[in-house]
Amino acid sequence: QLMQAEMSFKNGDWQGPYLTMMSLAQQTKDPRLAKRAAEMALSAKQADDALAAVKLWRQYAPDSEEAGQYYLGLVILSDNLGEAENILKQRLAEATPAARGLVMFQMQQLLLRAKDKDAAIAMLERLVAPYGNLMETHVVLAQAALARNDKSAAQREAQAALQIKPDSEIAALTLAQVSEDEGGAIKVLKDFLAAHPDARDVRAAYARLLVNEKQYDAARQEFLTLDKAQPDNPGTLYALGILSMQMNDARTAEQYFTRFVELMEKTPEDERDPSKAVMILSQLAEERGDYKAAADWLDRLDSEDPKVQFGAELRRAQLTAKQGDVAGARKLLGTLKTEDKTGQAQIVLVEAQILRDAGQPQEAFKLMEQGIKRFPDNMDFLYDYALMAEKMGKTAVMEKSLRKVIAKSPDNMQAYNALGYSLADRNVRLKEAHQLIAKALKMAPDDPFILDSMGWVQYRMGKLDEAETHLRKA
Repeated sequence: QLMQAEMSFKNGDWQGPYLTMMSLAQQTKDPRLAKRAAEMALSAKQADDALAAVKLWRQYAPDSEEAGQYYLGLVILSDNLGEAENILKQRLAEATPAARGLVMFQMQQLLLRAKDKDAAIAMLERLVAPYGNLMETHVVLAQAALARNDKSAAQREAQAALQIKPDSEIAALTLAQVSEDEGGAIKVLKDFLAAHPDARDVRAAYARLLVNEKQYDAARQEFLTLDKAQPDNPGTLYALGILSMQMNDARTAEQYFTRFVELMEKTPEDERDPSKAVMILSQLAEERGDYKAAADWLDRLDSEDPKVQFGAELRRAQLTAKQGDVAGARKLLGTLKTEDKTGQAQIVLVEAQILRDAGQPQEAFKLMEQGIKRFPDNMDFLYDYALMAEKMGKTAVMEKSLRKVIAKSPDNMQAYNALGYSLADRNVRLKEAHQLIAKALKMAPDDPFILDSMGWVQYRMGKLDEAETHLRKA
């Protein structure tokens, strides 16, 4: 019966196997069968049936901590907060003083599952209130106040947590989280680090905030401090790689990403996926003209994600073409198979780009013309088709295509910018060109390409001072 139930469950039926497990559990009083019934119901997202199985499991294994955890989670999920409150209250009372804070944090995580968030927050506040001498109590209360959008209360509680335990990283991080703005958060963490320079979690959070504020030099110094203290931390290495790229230091970026990938290869149990770093390393090698190294990095890609594998093969084709083997690149693209329309469009785009770069613009455009019939609603494809049409001198085709992109994707700033720039470049309909570029600039006020376009159209319109302002900003 057990084997038949498991086979049926494997084939997609949950209810029959669940009933079999429940029946056998009641006959044998074996808690393992009740647990299996609960797992089956949970996999089918049947909370009520899972709860019935867990109750049976607890009946046959009353001392099982795992069964108790399952039960509590399901009670909260079903919004039976009254029963949950009694259980949690008892857990807090029975916990040792040293473990009580951890129990509070576990409760906080459990209550995130509740459907009635307001009731769950109120219950959490009631549960921890008697333990006001604990730092963790005030951290939990600060988080609860923040969830209620009561920032002043959140700040009071976070400050209280830090007063109870001035060296607590979690208290400092909470105070930063509930600060009025990022500037306030940065000050909180900076002050804490001045007193506690070895606080790694706080330093990492401080560095990330500096990145958000575009203080890249300062952020890199913080990550370098972290790297010196713990050289094999993958998060630090990856952050230093990204920051180095942000600061146009490709050589240093390559060093950090290489260390990151080598570390990931030595620790396969780490759940972080190095695929993105490998692709970046391939790109960096390509940018310095080392196409063999770029291809070698692709060979080190070890991802089960079909999208990652597909993207790598597209890059491999581009690298093959850059090494002079256009026919080989096209042959490689011809072997790529995908049912995804977006992927099919990407294959055509890459092949057209290869032909254009190889000095075959007519062949490239012919391929794009065939592609636009296959992918008329792919806005990325249509945008690239428009740009290629302009290079072929087909400005009417370009304009019609870009207007279609704008109509279908009114938030596509590149389409507004491309059409506006084209009009300005040809010195026609300058007022319309200015309006188009202004729309793009409103969406992305700091985009250097759009700023450049605005400077160009203003120059064409004779507005030389405004043009200079935008060009200097670009």
